[in-house]
Amino acid sequence: MSPDFAYALGLLATDGAIVRGRTISLPSADRELVEHVLRCLGKKNAISQFRTERGGIAYRTQIGDVALCRWLQTIGITPRKSLVLGAVDVPDHLLAHLLRGLLDGDGSIINKRARADTRRSPTYTWEYLRTSFLSASRPHIVWLRDRINMAFEIDGYIATGRSRKRPQRVMYTLRFGKRHSLKLLPLIYADRDAPRLTRKWRVWANYLERHSS
Repeated sequence: MSPDFAYALGLLATDGAIVRGRTISLPSADRELVEHVLRCLGKKNAISQFRTERGGIAYRTQIGDVALCRWLQTIGITPRKSLVLGAVDVPDHLLAHLLRGLLDGDGSIINKRARADTRRSPTYTWEYLRTSFLSASRPHIVWLRDRINMAFEIDGYIATGRSRKRPQRVMYTLRFGKRHSLKLLPLIYADRDAPRLTRKWRVWANYLERHSS
């Protein structure tokens, strides 16, 4: 298992699906992610384009590989995993690469300025930086929180909400505030040549550029 392969596992654990035990399907609104998965897995499958339910454009690749599908299930990536995903078994030295894949698949980095609610300084604003991992599976989010804490001594908190697309579905978010994001993100993006989703990485890169002096 290589760093790039661990990254691909993160994407498969979030956006991928095992179909009939023999095919890996990966749809994404970001063509870049589909390209990353194919390259990291050493595949040359075609990428198709399709319309989403909301009329947007998305991309998909399908990889027929029975042996890989079976192996994925041994490390925790199973068919119909959305609600039951738990641990994803990777070695400690590849955890940061897995996290980058999980973040690119179903996570976010937010960096904004907010106005403080105070009468003393109505023009005062504060900057926040937040890193989040999202899942419909609470066991996965709990495992992720504990694994990150054990490996890096960085503690996140779990928030519960509802899916925007499916209001009846409960969603769980592992969040890291500014102080902890400043510890976690340098680990996730330590290798500048590693695969990553550009638009999410750019949020972190822009933050670093503004605070480099």
